[in-house]
Amino acid sequence: MKITVVGAGAVGATCADNIARKELAKELVLLDIKEGFAEGKAMDMMQTAALLGFDTNIIGCTNDYAKTAGTDVAVITSGIPRKPGMTREELIGINAGIVKGVTENILKHSPNAIIVVISNPMDTMTYLALKSSGIPKNRIIGMGGILDSARFKYYLSKELNCSSNDLHGVVVGGHGDTTMIPLTRLATLNGLAISNLLDAAQLEKIAADTMIGGATLTGLLGTSAWYAPGAAGAALVESIIRDEKKVFPCCVSLDGEYGQSDICLGVPVVIGKNGWEKIIDYKLNETEQVAFNKSADAVRNMNQVLVEMKLV
Repeated sequence: MKITVVGAGAVGATCADNIARKELAKELVLLDIKEGFAEGKAMDMMQTAALLGFDTNIIGCTNDYAKTAGTDVAVITSGIPRKPGMTREELIGINAGIVKGVTENILKHSPNAIIVVISNPMDTMTYLALKSSGIPKNRIIGMGGILDSARFKYYLSKELNCSSNDLHGVVVGGHGDTTMIPLTRLATLNGLAISNLLDAAQLEKIAADTMIGGATLTGLLGTSAWYAPGAAGAALVESIIRDEKKVFPCCVSLDGEYGQSDICLGVPVVIGKNGWEKIIDYKLNETEQVAFNKSADAVRNMNQVLVEMKLV
């Protein structure tokens, strides 16, 4: 197996580091537009191999897509990160051209690759990758919901003083501060509904904290987070490479599911060797469906910018 991570910044490098440690591929290519940057990151990571005991061969390169030939899974993290006060939506004008070019270059050398999109605004970038590539929709996956759900479980674990590994919690909808939907009704602690342990006010606060989880970190760090996004990307790649059939909330193309079409949005999907293989219907209640529809409207408005820019 061969994996490529495009973008050697904080998120891309962290994702690559996780992939290498898990030995998900014999060869891992780290590519960046900045001269020498990916080469340096790759060398630094390779010098941990003897300490950490992994055998993945990490190759860094500057904008040389020929070295990505034969890639099975490509992770796109390229683009500028969020700055304090900046929304994911404000990134679209800059990052759209980058993501479109990266997708085309990856598929030129690896026409059968599965594309994982992390670049923001993630829902719109996933839609762009799908529309501009023309490949089967199951091979285009946006990572956002995995990260949002991890943050949801973090806030639940803090409130419950329990291990996040004992929690099940899912966030659907858009990967944005106002578009994501933490499904508090369905959250459980080892099978016990969280609503039996927390009151409505506590659940509402947890949902609100989850929704601004990325912005909270951006405010603290001065830039976008990277450890959890990188780990989330690697977890998605692992389920693909190892055909784990894990159910992850991911941004995928909808064709009537959850009442939406011609849009890429976060829903629970089965992830395996073919990419996303099946959408799971969580049977949203009326309130949740209204929120999901509102989220779709907001994402669709962002997607319209791609039309105006003549990118789709």
